[in-house]
Amino acid sequence: MRTLFNRAAFAPLLMLVTLPAQAATWQLEPAESLVVFKYSYEGTPYQGEFKNVQATFDIDIMRPTACKFDVTIPIDGISVDSPETLDYLLDLEMFDVDQWPTATFKAESCKLDSMNSFTSEGTLTIRDQTHPMSFPFKLDIETLDGQVRFHLTSEVTIQRLDYGVGQGYWANTATIPNDVGIEIDVYAVQK
Repeated sequence: MRTLFNRAAFAPLLMLVTLPAQAATWQLEPAESLVVFKYSYEGTPYQGEFKNVQATFDIDIMRPTACKFDVTIPIDGISVDSPETLDYLLDLEMFDVDQWPTATFKAESCKLDSMNSFTSEGTLTIRDQTHPMSFPFKLDIETLDGQVRFHLTSEVTIQRLDYGVGQGYWANTATIPNDVGIEIDVYAVQK
């Protein structure tokens, strides 16, 4: 039964049979990808977007659990509706973009959870704080204009204060709760 499940689970990945049977490196397509963060301020929900995210994913179609993620998020690429909010986010007490201009996520392995659902174990670094992070995601394989690509989606919640995002006044969780939601909807093509 387990063998049948494993075969069924990897069936979507078998669409990649035209690719070499070794690790393939995939690169994020920025124009079609979206990385959104959601938070609230004094009870009102807001969201912003991380722009210009760079990511490579090494995935071996014969051993999809042997994946590797390398993601770099330029903090100065944050997009929000208010210029004043952007100034606060980039300032010393929040992201301190002058000292720490990027955030990173790195993972070395994935675990199969169901048909197209995986969890990678890695580390997230924001400012000068690095912490382990489980990153659950769904991975679908599709073709567009004859080119094979994958579509990765995920929703995670991080605690901003664990990463030093919120010093002084902004450490007050009554004004801005500690939980920040991250929604990922990205596409990648083989390099």
